[in-house]
Amino acid sequence: MNDVVIIVTGGTLDKVHDVFTEALTFDKEDGTQVPEILAQGRCAYPRVLQILQKDSLDFDDADRMAIITAIQGTDEHTIVVTHGTGTMGQSARLAAQHITDKTVVFTGAMRPHSLGKSDGSFNLGGALIAAQTLPVGVYGVMNGRVFEAHNLNKNTKQGRFDI
Repeated sequence: MNDVVIIVTGGTLDKVHDVFTEALTFDKEDGTQVPEILAQGRCAYPRVLQILQKDSLDFDDADRMAIITAIQGTDEHTIVVTHGTGTMGQSARLAAQHITDKTVVFTGAMRPHSLGKSDGSFNLGGALIAAQTLPVGVYGVMNGRVFEAHNLNKNTKQGRFDI
């Protein structure tokens, strides 16, 4: 069994409903939803490292390089990155140019975990399994499918990831 680190960057998976602004935002006090998802799945082994709490549509090159630096800086060779779906493919493709000695799997959600009926738990579970079984490389896991980084593309019309 490989040690796994989950690098949290924000995205829809981690958004919550702000009752004051009536908008989806990030919970500044509690941070990420990932520990709750892991607890619900009775999954206690991954280390969770939160580096960002941001919508991926607001990511810039510095944010993407922060993700790559975090991946490179981990002792673990098996990594899951939670990421917003809007630019997940872009980040994965950049990571694939820099990471050659680890297995990295990007994942996220189309609906926030906090709102219920989210695909986030399903995708995170799939990503954890994929990260432990795939060869070295950079991938995405969404909607029950594994995509190599160069094929990780969101189909906004269908609301899922397709080749």
